Amino acid sequence: MPKLETYKKHAKLLVRWHREGNFSIGGRIRQLERYRTLSDREALALKFPLTEAQEIIALEAGCASWADLKASTEAPPPASEQDAAFAEDGDQPETQDTAVASAKPVLYVADVDASARFYRDQLGFRIDFLHGNPPFYGSVSRDGATLHLKLVDEPVFAAGAAEREGLIMAFVDMPNVRELYTEYRAAEAEIVQKLTKQAWGGTDFIVRDPDGNAITFVG
Repeated sequence: MPKLETYKKHAKLLVRWHREGNFSIGGRIRQLERYRTLSDREALALKFPLTEAQEIIALEAGCASWADLKASTEAPPPASEQDAAFAEDGDQPETQDTAVASAKPVLYVADVDASARFYRDQLGFRIDFLHGNPPFYGSVSRDGATLHLKLVDEPVFAAGAAEREGLIMAFVDMPNVRELYTEYRAAEAEIVQKLTKQAWGGTDFIVRDPDGNAITFVG
């Protein structure tokens, strides 16, 4: 997890963007339940103190409040078996500053709002944020999986390439893949590969979204 100072800088940047009238801030302000129904213009018209920016940064970091985020960054990380192994080999363990927290695949879509609603209504994700009005960038998540959505004016890949080459835009690991497969069949999602036991030991299936992005769910 980044240091608290990094989060403080992010919060101050949100305040600055709001002061400068940056419309991309609207989607992030709507993450606060009390502001969920505001338009971008209404969000920019709000008084936006640093404490509210910190609240947003905390939510985006997976914490319920700024106090929780502060406590989590100040707590000493527990020693792990991996760190001990590194120490035995004479190597330095990975520091907190260089640890990779997560990776978020970016899907290219023709309509960010419609795509976000598809992932919410058919695949059970929640909409984390939508930037812009109409949206040009957004994020959806389900449990530990997060997908970002980026607006493009024309296809990124040559016509038919995704289907022909079997391009996979994201892999989602999960323990209950069979239950999810049943859920998505009931939701009439476009399943382009049925639940399959693979030679390498995993079981997976593939769903395609309205923009042709293929997502593999594997367990």
